[in-house]
Amino acid sequence: MESVLIVYVIVFVGVVLLIEGVYRVSFGKSISLDQRMSRRLALLEKHGSKEQVLDQLRKEAGQHLKAQSIPLYSLLARKAQQANIAFSPTALIGVMLAVTALAFVGLTVGTGVSPAVRAVMAAVAGIGGVYFWVNRKAKKRMSLLEEQLPDAVELIVRSLRVGHPFSAALGIVAKEIPDPIGTEFGLISDEAAYGRDIAESLEEFAERVDNQDLRFLAVAVSIQQQSGGNLAEILQGLSDVIRARFKLFRRVRAITAEAKWSGMFLSAFPGLALGMILMIKPDYFDQVKESALFTPVAMGVGALLVVNVIFMKIMVNIKV
Repeated sequence: MESVLIVYVIVFVGVVLLIEGVYRVSFGKSISLDQRMSRRLALLEKHGSKEQVLDQLRKEAGQHLKAQSIPLYSLLARKAQQANIAFSPTALIGVMLAVTALAFVGLTVGTGVSPAVRAVMAAVAGIGGVYFWVNRKAKKRMSLLEEQLPDAVELIVRSLRVGHPFSAALGIVAKEIPDPIGTEFGLISDEAAYGRDIAESLEEFAERVDNQDLRFLAVAVSIQQQSGGNLAEILQGLSDVIRARFKLFRRVRAITAEAKWSGMFLSAFPGLALGMILMIKPDYFDQVKESALFTPVAMGVGALLVVNVIFMKIMVNIKV
């Protein structure tokens, strides 16, 4: 039993690593958030055509939300959009099916369980592995975006104060700040150069990544366009508010870190204890397996554990 569990873990980890490897091979270093040069600048350096790069980035920017009508894909679409996954929805579904098939082959080679169980576990590894990979990338990208936004707004303020127009200030941010802000603001700057309203582009960006601070930025720019005023002063005040909110979120995260880790430990402990029991004494449940009550009681305990995880997550998820 313990060897089967180990194989399941190895297959799941292998699926996640395979997806990351295919992603990096398909799109190169430009999709990495660790690069100093933004994806937009890397594509401009590679292709040289601003129109071609703009078309590609605009396609990537909205492709996942547009595919929410695909059955089951709606569960993944929002996270995929926040992560700005360069795979198209069709390609991502294809990757999901491919790694599920590979997981089934791996389970066939590594375990002797029935085909039905292998199929279910392969689907869990394939679909769950893709969701885990996308969710991890979305969290990393959104965390970086929230961290970069105050600096980006302050850079816009300094640019406005020395006489640059707002669209040019966005272009400066696109050149000076890496991804994710670099590419996103560069896309907005390019759209403005082709005549699109900047406030509209900012609002679309804010809705796409579901970020409240970006909504404030879009509203501030829209109000200034309609009623006038000193945009630099407005954005300076907004920058101070964003930075204060960011510090508050970090402080709350630090204060609640112990409670969150306690919740995670208490949620995971029953599963870890069961795994250790089966590894140390595989025949521990042999005497009760044949009982008519074993299956319903085991299912009831599993349901209670799921409810426990849900309630522990609700309790430690403090909103500010």
